[in-house]
Amino acid sequence: MKSILALEDGRIFHGTGFGAASDRPPGVTIECSGEVVFNTSLTGYQEIFTDPSYAGQIVVLTNPEIGNYGTTALDDESARPYIEGLIVREFSRVRSNWRADSTTDNYLKRAKVPVLAEIDTRALVRHLRDRGVMRGVMASSTAEFDAHQVAELVAKARAIPKMDGTDLARVVSTKASYVWDGGGAPPDPTREAVQAARVAALAAHGGKVLIPGKPLRFHVVAYDFGIKRNILRMLHESGCRVTVVPAETSAEDTLALKPDGVFLSNGPGDPEPCTYAVEAIRGLLGRVPVFGICLGHQLMGLAFGGRTFKLKFGHHGGNHPVKRLATGRVEITAHNHNFAVDPASLPADVELTHVDLNDGCCEGMRHRSLPAFSVQYHPEAAPGPHDSHYLFEEFVKLMEGR
Repeated sequence: MKSILALEDGRIFHGTGFGAASDRPPGVTIECSGEVVFNTSLTGYQEIFTDPSYAGQIVVLTNPEIGNYGTTALDDESARPYIEGLIVREFSRVRSNWRADSTTDNYLKRAKVPVLAEIDTRALVRHLRDRGVMRGVMASSTAEFDAHQVAELVAKARAIPKMDGTDLARVVSTKASYVWDGGGAPPDPTREAVQAARVAALAAHGGKVLIPGKPLRFHVVAYDFGIKRNILRMLHESGCRVTVVPAETSAEDTLALKPDGVFLSNGPGDPEPCTYAVEAIRGLLGRVPVFGICLGHQLMGLAFGGRTFKLKFGHHGGNHPVKRLATGRVEITAHNHNFAVDPASLPADVELTHVDLNDGCCEGMRHRSLPAFSVQYHPEAAPGPHDSHYLFEEFVKLMEGR
């Protein structure tokens, strides 16, 4: 299939359709629309696909070949892919990895995610870097696109609601509370089979099965604004029994669960419309230790009395250097965010703890007197690979101190 990306500024990219865009009837089919962002990670494409923080976005991957190691259910960060569409230079239709249970093409086809390949992704990324992220439409056709069709697609791109002012956290959040038991999130009937396959595969290749070695000493309530499974694993392996609650859960309902600590998750969209979450966080500060990541960090910044703003093209990748101000140590970190906390807007009782060495962005903060801290990046994504795992230990120490 012939596929096309039409950006709101009129820039057009032509390529070939895969995934959900590989088999369509004659005529033009609009595959997806959303904000177009780029990610510079070299690996981990399946984790990117299934990160709920990408809801509403078409993702361009800068690594030239994507899909070559296939996919496995064990690497999903959520129940399904959340990206609107995928754009790559070269898309592999074969898999070459002992862990794979599907080709990437079939995986995305089942999830109804379209792929645009065989375009100059370097030119597209430079365009987004120079002009900022913008809205776009992906479409496919059995014939060449004519000028009228292209103009219509550009008009549709301009009509897409902007990410600014859009609350997506409540859209991707769980609808009901559940206790995470170390399996899927939320639990599903195939979990036992997946775990058994994981144990068997690791044992067959001489690997060790990771079993949490710490007793579950603390009860953590985790707000699901688009939570990733590896965050839940990290909390679990740090000795926490985790209850996941919907994004709109009030402070009173959370405290009624008698938590030792509260975790604020990552998620998509603009933090400022999430007034319900900001209100809940303000009701929790000082009453229980609070730890936030990504969107949770931005929401905590708003709860502290600060402001947030939208970055020109966001931070999306697994290679961002972040300096920990207390030690001067530099961590290699994973990022996925379009918004950031304005450090100049934070009150005097909140201190900056981490900064991005690429652009000076606020990457971490801590309240000087209350047990509350947060980071903008993803310590659970492990690009370092263990540079940032101490943050979960610090959360546990706060709960021990209480």
